[in-house]
Amino acid sequence: MNAPACIRTLVVDDEPLAREGLRLLLASDPEVSVVGEAGNGPEAVRLIREQRPDLVLLDVQMPELNGFEVLAHLGPGEVPAVIFVTAYDHYALRAFDIHALDYLLKPFRDDRFHEAVGRAKAQIRLARMSDLSQRLMSVLATYGERDVTPAPASAPAPIAAPEPWVRRLAIRDTGRVVFLDVDEIEYIEAADYYVQIHAGGKGYLHRETMQSLEARLDPERFMRIHRSAIVNSRRIRELRSEGRRELIVVLTGGAELRVARSHREKFQHLR
Repeated sequence: MNAPACIRTLVVDDEPLAREGLRLLLASDPEVSVVGEAGNGPEAVRLIREQRPDLVLLDVQMPELNGFEVLAHLGPGEVPAVIFVTAYDHYALRAFDIHALDYLLKPFRDDRFHEAVGRAKAQIRLARMSDLSQRLMSVLATYGERDVTPAPASAPAPIAAPEPWVRRLAIRDTGRVVFLDVDEIEYIEAADYYVQIHAGGKGYLHRETMQSLEARLDPERFMRIHRSAIVNSRRIRELRSEGRRELIVVLTGGAELRVARSHREKFQHLR
């Protein structure tokens, strides 16, 4: 069996000791090859273009160009997979908004670092398989093999397009960032410029409007039932009528929420 191709990795941090620490952690992984280091933003842009790394461990707070500005200087085909590594938790939301693979808040544990790198390696290999499949089909077309259709059993598995919906939320709390999988959410309530997210018997105050958050959630899973409430349809335990005008949603956690008349039609298709 051939050994998996190395994940070519670039380390970017303005602190030499931080770069050394990352290098040491990566040295224990035989599947990772460090192809360079950068101590500032412009140097990072240059090395990304020259070395074409698969993965960049990218500090956010750096002189001249910060980590986000580094990515903004790159073209669509130049941006590698990115794990942000920083001491500032207030960058977490923005990092996930630009689809960073992960976000490591210093100081982090070694196992947390290796978990992030392991997830990055899996994503990169998936992308390579997709690219290989496309090149193979291109070669067949070039040699006039258009009539040759690979048998379904031997065809490479199709690579699903990434979901456009957010899969987890980064919620800032006092001195920390809590990452909440959207599957855990039972319901969401409006609270002025914030929302109150209810999950696992706890409430999380999150700075985002209902309208903005609703636009990022999968509409097949999350239902707006009222101007100030969104529920996870998979957490609905029962629907209850009260009189002729009221419809109540009862969730698995016991919460009971009223459904506005303008949203009742959605429940005719609920299974």
